[in-house]
Amino acid sequence: MSDTTHPASGPYAPPTPRATRTVTSSTGARLHVEEHGPADGRTVVLSHGWTCSTAFWAPVIRNLTADGLRVVAYDQRGHGKSPATPGRYSTQALADDLCAVLEAVLAQGERAVVGGHSMGAMTIVAAAGRPTLTRHAAAAFLCSTGTQRLPERARVIPAPGGPRARGFAHRLLLHSSAPLGPVSAVTRRLLHYATMGPSAAAEQIEATARIVHACPRRVRAGWGRVLQSLDLFPQIARLTLPVAVLAGTHDRLTPLPNARELVANLPRCVGAHEKRGLGHMTPLEDPASVTDVLRGLVADHLKPAGDAAAPRTKEDA
Repeated sequence: MSDTTHPASGPYAPPTPRATRTVTSSTGARLHVEEHGPADGRTVVLSHGWTCSTAFWAPVIRNLTADGLRVVAYDQRGHGKSPATPGRYSTQALADDLCAVLEAVLAQGERAVVGGHSMGAMTIVAAAGRPTLTRHAAAAFLCSTGTQRLPERARVIPAPGGPRARGFAHRLLLHSSAPLGPVSAVTRRLLHYATMGPSAAAEQIEATARIVHACPRRVRAGWGRVLQSLDLFPQIARLTLPVAVLAGTHDRLTPLPNARELVANLPRCVGAHEKRGLGHMTPLEDPASVTDVLRGLVADHLKPAGDAAAPRTKEDA
């Protein structure tokens, strides 16, 4: 059995939530939801990526709550403490779950900054145009992600023969249910290469390995099959709220062209951040940069708690 115990202390140890709850989505998935920081703070909702969990956001949660923000993070179905829902692997299911969380944790008229990493960012794109997202999301953060042609664009496996051969190799990788085995020196090296930049610290690699190894292999394969045929490109035009995008230059899973495609097609992109030397696991590799973007979206698009004043217009300035 894999040793998937998370660190007990330090910046990558999962912080103790102020409160937890179980939210049931419209398709019956039961989602583990955590709340951190003050109950009356401005809210950031975080959605993690493939094979991860709320533990992935640990250093970002600490940074945001230190600013007095309320942070809500949830486990995607089948990940972390959210049980798997058989036969429910689809981008629409991801969108259903995000909308259920937003409805559960935000009061009527309340809005939040919604941030997602990798598959969590795809979740936000999948929910674009839904009334719940329109009502409750003031701005969005898309981190280390893409919307189409993921196997062909990935650079994890250096397969010769061009995009077709590379796509075939990455499809096999995505929907493999082979056990990862225990966290070891070999798996750490493999995950470092595949998911992180060359300068990732040992404790960041260790945290990544323990999080990824904790994901059940059938869940990993089920969502991998969704990713290998992903096509959310038409949804980008429906994401009309303010959106910031961040990506690492050494991302092998969703390389930089994916982020640049998003920036070029978003109706209202308010920030494009390319971080030199970072890989795919940007919130663990550089939590300060991720926090800064989220903090900026909160400052620009969320009113302070208790402030009912209308946003200023150009004519008011």
